[in-house]
Amino acid sequence: MTDWFGLTVAVLAVWRLCHLIAQEDGPFGAIARLRRAVGPGEIGHLMDCPYCLSLWFAAPIAAWVASDGKTWLLSWLAISGGSCLIEQVSARLRRTPEPPVIDLPRN
Repeated sequence: MTDWFGLTVAVLAVWRLCHLIAQEDGPFGAIARLRRAVGPGEIGHLMDCPYCLSLWFAAPIAAWVASDGKTWLLSWLAISGGSCLIEQVSARLRRTPEPPVIDLPRN
């Protein structure tokens, strides 16, 4: 596996996990139930922030990509940063209004 492929897969995996935990209810509402069970404390606030979650999820995944300590540190920050970038683009796309539907007159 190439370095770029591994890094790309890692970024996408971290973004997917962060988005699932922070923005979605999960399969059968499991994540929503977990969020309610955790409550509004520190862990609950962490679960609401995809940017915070990206740091936590990227750390162990960077170990998979990295070959040594220095590479792990840079990979950790790069994976988290890539996940945050995807989240920013995703959030912007979700806010984009749908194009108007134009009804054409019938003949």
